[in-house]
Amino acid sequence: MTEIKFIDQSLRDGQQSLWGMRMRAAHSLPVAADIDRMGYSVVDFTGSSLFEVLVRYCQENPWETVDLVRGAMPTARMRAGARANAIVGMGLTPRSILELWVRTLAKHGIGSFWIFDCLFNLDQMKWMSGIAQDAGMHAAPQVMFAESPVHTDDYYANIVAEMATWGTESIILGDEAGVLTAERAARWVPEMVEAASGVPLEAHFHNTTGISTLNYITAAKAGVHILHTAMGPMANGPSMPSVTVTADNMRRLGFDVNLDESAVPEISEHFRRVAEAEGYTLGAPREYNLAHSHAQLPGGMTGTLVNQLRQYGMEDRYDELMEEIGVVREEMGYPIMATPYSQLVGIQALLNLVNDERYSVFPDENLMYLAGHMGPIPGVVAEDVQDRAFGSKRGKEFLDWEPPQPTLSEIRHQFGENMSDEELLLRFLIPGPDVDAMYAAGPAKTQLDYPETPGAMLARELMQSTTARYVNYQSAGVDMTLQRNA
Repeated sequence: MTEIKFIDQSLRDGQQSLWGMRMRAAHSLPVAADIDRMGYSVVDFTGSSLFEVLVRYCQENPWETVDLVRGAMPTARMRAGARANAIVGMGLTPRSILELWVRTLAKHGIGSFWIFDCLFNLDQMKWMSGIAQDAGMHAAPQVMFAESPVHTDDYYANIVAEMATWGTESIILGDEAGVLTAERAARWVPEMVEAASGVPLEAHFHNTTGISTLNYITAAKAGVHILHTAMGPMANGPSMPSVTVTADNMRRLGFDVNLDESAVPEISEHFRRVAEAEGYTLGAPREYNLAHSHAQLPGGMTGTLVNQLRQYGMEDRYDELMEEIGVVREEMGYPIMATPYSQLVGIQALLNLVNDERYSVFPDENLMYLAGHMGPIPGVVAEDVQDRAFGSKRGKEFLDWEPPQPTLSEIRHQFGENMSDEELLLRFLIPGPDVDAMYAAGPAKTQLDYPETPGAMLARELMQSTTARYVNYQSAGVDMTLQRNA
């Protein structure tokens, strides 16, 4: 029988989609060894945006976090990743920093590297894939699915066929927005398998509309035998399908599943308690919603836009914003709605609502995109948008702009000749005061103290309210007897 391999996304995309990338070392360390023993093909762990959040909002050194979790997972192949042309932020990153990022991750024990670019700048993706392989990593370029008039099956098949010539161990089929319908999946996935010419494919489908669990069945039957899942409260909603249901489905289809799921309840309970203590979102299945396919937003974007509307006192215009996002995406040439283009489209739509006139303000990153500096735009940009973007003085500057490509020596001269690779990357990518605050906060915590669970608090209150030696408590599904210590 054919084996289905699993990649865990609880620690990376699950927490990115549900927790806003706030997972710290102490959140994952208590269960890291259990995850390590489960038999995952790969454990996806980190990415450039997660590094930024750990530094800026958690004051935790992400390199230290990687080392701690790597040490607790001695057998797992751990994965990290980045956009093919950028690390952190919505702009572009020099190649010298991109290469240093990949090689430094390899030095810290990362054995697999996923590469994405929603505009499919294939030359840049191939270059980064080669750097990862030269550093001893398994390189996994990703094909991002989207619905639009330009994202046809042939469009994707040509991309997969090109990637299949790069010598990578696998290619990822990604549906970040969860908009791949069952009907399209039945046609699209087999064509991607054929285009891959024997290179293994991975399915990385977000369960935003609840359809991805079914699409995993379609993918497995079509020959995609590496599936991305998450555990318990880190699964479903904007995250991945759950490993529990997916593994059971695969066994019922007759596939081999060499995964030990005995620790999943304990791991899930740990993450549930952390989420409740920290106020983070718990993953839960969702109803299928056709309206989602209009905006095609990935998981983490919705909450961000709601917060931005709140800042402007425009919470009541959420539906209007979602409609505007779909229109702006079309007018900007149908970029795939994943980092950074979901943010670029979302911010432009918000600015269009906030200001009196649509497209009266453009962020610099949108001007970079419209000028073609980020890669080939898949569709046709509306003429009015082009005219407004490049009719201003700032817009004209980007028409002739060339992204700077400083050497590593030049960057070291700027930040410090004797600075470690790890610190140099942080200081180049993240504002200095944030990095200073992170170092001042001291070593990463390996344990966190949380308030007692409701059950423990009840037990304490019961014993404090009486001098009796025994207390018995009965409720629906609970029969608890407590004995006072002598």
